[in-house]
Amino acid sequence: MRYIPERLLVESKSLKLYLFSFRNHGDFHEDVVNVVYDDLFRLLKPRYMEVFGKFAARGGITIDPFVNGGDAKHRRMAEARFAAWQGVR
Repeated sequence: MRYIPERLLVESKSLKLYLFSFRNHGDFHEDVVNVVYDDLFRLLKPRYMEVFGKFAARGGITIDPFVNGGDAKHRRMAEARFAAWQGVR
């Protein structure tokens, strides 16, 4: 997770406990990344945020979902970083 804060910061121990709560969660990896992004974006109201999921392979398939977004001032940066993540330039 990377973000540009507006005013609030997340404390590392709280973040760790929150993320560990997903350890035995049964959702798809993409859903988990979106829930983490939505929860933290709603709570912190950052200028920009991105969440990258690095999960262990299941059935030989690796899925590394990515989500990002930002306020109006950082929207172009979010679009560029998402495009770079997709390998599109």
